[in-house]
Amino acid sequence: MHTVRVNLGPRAYDIAVTSNDPSGVGPFACRCVPKSTAAIVIGDTNVESHVQRVREQLAANGFRTDTSLVPAGESSKNLFSAAFLFDKLADMTADRQTLVVAVGGGVVGDLAGFVAATYNRGLPLLMVPTTLLAMVDSSVGGKTGVNHPKGKNLIGAFYQPAGVWIDTAFLTTLPDREYRSGLAEVVKYGVILDHELFAFLEANVAPILARDPTAVRHIVARSCRLKADVVEQDEREETGLRAVLNYGHTFAHAFETVGGYGAWLHGEAVAAGMVCAAKLAERLGRVGPELGDRQAKLLEAFGLPTTAKPEWGVDTLLDVMRRDKKAEAGKLRFVLPSRLGHVELVGDVPERVVREVLAECQR
Repeated sequence: MHTVRVNLGPRAYDIAVTSNDPSGVGPFACRCVPKSTAAIVIGDTNVESHVQRVREQLAANGFRTDTSLVPAGESSKNLFSAAFLFDKLADMTADRQTLVVAVGGGVVGDLAGFVAATYNRGLPLLMVPTTLLAMVDSSVGGKTGVNHPKGKNLIGAFYQPAGVWIDTAFLTTLPDREYRSGLAEVVKYGVILDHELFAFLEANVAPILARDPTAVRHIVARSCRLKADVVEQDEREETGLRAVLNYGHTFAHAFETVGGYGAWLHGEAVAAGMVCAAKLAERLGRVGPELGDRQAKLLEAFGLPTTAKPEWGVDTLLDVMRRDKKAEAGKLRFVLPSRLGHVELVGDVPERVVREVLAECQR
């Protein structure tokens, strides 16, 4: 097992990265929340078998357990699903020591995390991500939330988990499209923080796509360490540093919103969003064409989209982007690279240039 420590003082926690250790989650939960004796295991209909196995291991380690499933897909990440889970917690007379266990991908983690953050003003939370995207991104750092019809993640809270249990064996049942989607976020870490990770990805496309356990553990643990380093310095996005993790996401969230939270998986939208961000950086004179070319080539090797859908109108996309959380006084701001392995938050980007980039990315 490889352990990544997220050092946040009284909110510090461990990320355990292992392979094929199903019985390990129970003892790990006991270490993370020694005062908890009851747990609700939340998942979606795609991971029901994983939910049951996690529940069995928690029960074997002394937890009184219950489960709750929501329909699979981004459409479940809303206030109606949160209310359903609130009712479930009330029915089981949950108290402030009841452990919420999120088993699944980013939708389950964000939804269950939001419920944990708000029920009884906070319940302990254990993340058990089952997708690559959730392992390397959404399960780490404490962002929770649900979507609103006018924007992604508009309702939410910063709420750190008590621990994150990552068993890469969960990935053996993950559909190929979902797995490739997660690789977009790994590529992102290479672009924004670690040129050596980017080079490792370029040199190991075949074993990574084959889900070689050694290669997968490496990219998962390294991604978690990189994100933890950022979160430790800017837990609540107050200094601007944590914004670097949103590279490509201003474009991506617009693609997801206009597409109706279903046309693309999150990582697919991020892939196309990163291509747009690199083109924008090039048009602003921040980088040459090599960075964007290498990035696009790697994303294509992982089978990810590098263009946006033409039917998503530029005006409609811009309207969503103006409501992005990084926007300031109606002015667009973007995370843009200055070299491979380093990005910065750039403000007051001319809308004309953004329009040109969106039009180019839709060809």
